[in-house]
Amino acid sequence: MTPTFAPALLIGVLAFAAAGSAAAQYPEKPIRFVVPFASGTATDQIARSFGQAITAEAGQQVIIDNKPGANGFIGASEAARAAPDGYTVFITTNTTHAAAEHLYKKLPYDPVKDFAPITGLGKGGQIMVVNSKSPITNVKQFVDEAKKAPGKLTFGSGSSSSRIAGELLQQLAGIQILHVPYKSNTFAVTDLLGGQIDMMITDTATGMPHIKSGALRALGASTATRIAMAPDVPTIAEAGVPGYDMGYWFAAYAPANTPKPIIDKLNAWFASAAKSPSATTFFTNGGVAPFTTTPAELASFQAAESKKWEEIVRKAGIEKE
Repeated sequence: MTPTFAPALLIGVLAFAAAGSAAAQYPEKPIRFVVPFASGTATDQIARSFGQAITAEAGQQVIIDNKPGANGFIGASEAARAAPDGYTVFITTNTTHAAAEHLYKKLPYDPVKDFAPITGLGKGGQIMVVNSKSPITNVKQFVDEAKKAPGKLTFGSGSSSSRIAGELLQQLAGIQILHVPYKSNTFAVTDLLGGQIDMMITDTATGMPHIKSGALRALGASTATRIAMAPDVPTIAEAGVPGYDMGYWFAAYAPANTPKPIIDKLNAWFASAAKSPSATTFFTNGGVAPFTTTPAELASFQAAESKKWEEIVRKAGIEKE
């Protein structure tokens, strides 16, 4: 070994040792879960269910920090800029990490370069709903009404999954309905309950409580098969729009350059938390299936999902905003 390489090697060894030391002592303070959507949304609910279990695993409090708005950009940007020390974890969905790059010309973050994958969390379906006072009682009737008056009926969305679900309905059913954007699906549901919009396709965790209360009427499930928690609700495909299939997923990321030992520790905690009573309750009540992965598996899955969403957006003819 020549003297030229010795200093560089020494620096590398010291950096590795420092990272290992930090991981060994981690965590020494509360861990923050940044959620890019409002309280009450499915993303918020899964963050809280895992956070409760990880608090017990890690011996430090997990704090949920909701940063809604701008289609998840606010939360994603904050998480991307956070220190890569394991004390900020981004709990998000395909909205910020697969769809947004194909819907907007410029993002204030890079969904790949700015984040270190930790694990997938869950996969779920959405449900097409209308106000229970609406005269529309099924998917076919909605499609027929939309065809009678193109652009008159409205649909709301507070996430890219919800937005694209509505766009895919238009594409496959050959209809025109007016999109009304919201900061969160919960806000869109509020307006649907108030009669300000006609329909939305929302995550089951957000929609099911209102369906069970009788305030909303379920017309169809967005997935290829019926949702277990609503077996009497037909899929949108079988209810009149053949080929319709649109789901969503949740995942956990850390800021880029978070040391691998800390990523591995977080991955292990999340894997354990997925089997906890709090997570099981969320999966059961939210109609979501557990989906845990290695960091490498999440990276590959995200890349494949990005390609899928790119194709959906292209076929829907959506211009980047």
